[in-house]
Amino acid sequence: MDEVARLFIGLGLLFLLGLAADRLGHRTRLPRVTLLLACGMIVGEPALDLVPETLGELYPSLSVLALSMLAFLLGGTLSVETLSAHGRAIVTVSLTIVVVTLIGVAAGLWLIGLPLATALLLGAIATATDPAATYDVIAQTGRDTAFTRTLKGIVAIDDAWGLLAFSLVLAPVVAMLGTTEPETGAIGLLGETAYEIGGSIALGAAIGLPAAYLTGRLSPGEPLRIEALGLVFLTAGLALEFDLSYLLAGMTAGAVIVNFARHHTRAFHEIEGIQWPFMMMFFLLAGAGLDVEALWAIGPLGLGYVVLRTLTRIAGGWLGATLGTAPRKERPWFGPALLPQAGVAIGMALIAAETLPDQAEIIMALAVGTTVLFELLGPLVAGFAINRADGKDRAAG
Repeated sequence: MDEVARLFIGLGLLFLLGLAADRLGHRTRLPRVTLLLACGMIVGEPALDLVPETLGELYPSLSVLALSMLAFLLGGTLSVETLSAHGRAIVTVSLTIVVVTLIGVAAGLWLIGLPLATALLLGAIATATDPAATYDVIAQTGRDTAFTRTLKGIVAIDDAWGLLAFSLVLAPVVAMLGTTEPETGAIGLLGETAYEIGGSIALGAAIGLPAAYLTGRLSPGEPLRIEALGLVFLTAGLALEFDLSYLLAGMTAGAVIVNFARHHTRAFHEIEGIQWPFMMMFFLLAGAGLDVEALWAIGPLGLGYVVLRTLTRIAGGWLGATLGTAPRKERPWFGPALLPQAGVAIGMALIAAETLPDQAEIIMALAVGTTVLFELLGPLVAGFAINRADGKDRAAG
């Protein structure tokens, strides 16, 4: 069969499979993210291996597009009104949960018997989350409450804190190892992190400021779909060209637009209208490429890591919410709502494996195996947490 024909047949079948998972998610307690990942695993490499190779090759580009749209939507939640009402909780919870997770997981793994350097890097990897999964669980519940608005703000920035924490941890690890070029390994990565974070924010602001004033003029009060797509593609492309974070750049642009575009009534309506099909395909292909065998390779050490990460995120979320003066009924649920974990953790693990080649097999097995687990079960826990934070325990959708 012609490769182009395979591609289009594969796309058509995956879209229909995604639609079935989406409808099932609306009728059950199961998050769409978990269902889509599971469906992807069934038709992908872990099981039937029916996804054409050409379709799998689209995944990197598709993920950039889908997550760039998500970044604009997350940035759009950071309005002055939201920050005035929930800004303290957003910053305090996101920072506290990163610090508590890092320290708690690292200390626990060290006490279990891992070398200190390995434990520190795995603790930093544990801080990474999955904004896409969390955001979709929020969307599926249909809730627009103080808790969900704060949660959206947290997932918009927590991976930036996690990346910074990983970079800061790498410095003493490289020093402990006594590498021949510690400046290149530690200080160099810190400089790269500063460039990535600072440059991404600058790029987002440079695109967001003119976009805030120029978009939404042709159709009064609402940007056109072509304007929305143009901003998403332009931001993602420039970020990739200059080795910046397209997520952080898109979030910054979205935040700038929502706060400076006074003539917009629904600044991101067009992105909301076209985002879901791309996110659906993103989760399906992500599931198709999951390495399920890694789950069996992590053993008791992996179980310890899962328990430590779960407990520290619950404790960190509660402590951060308490310090941030969040409502008492919401405090226990921030940590569980932030359990999903995805690609950022794998990226960190690759760097950690290069830094500690003798421990590379353990690091990669733990990172990949537990990410699969948290990606499948995390949305379930997140949905439960969102419902309970509202004082209700009912199915969403």
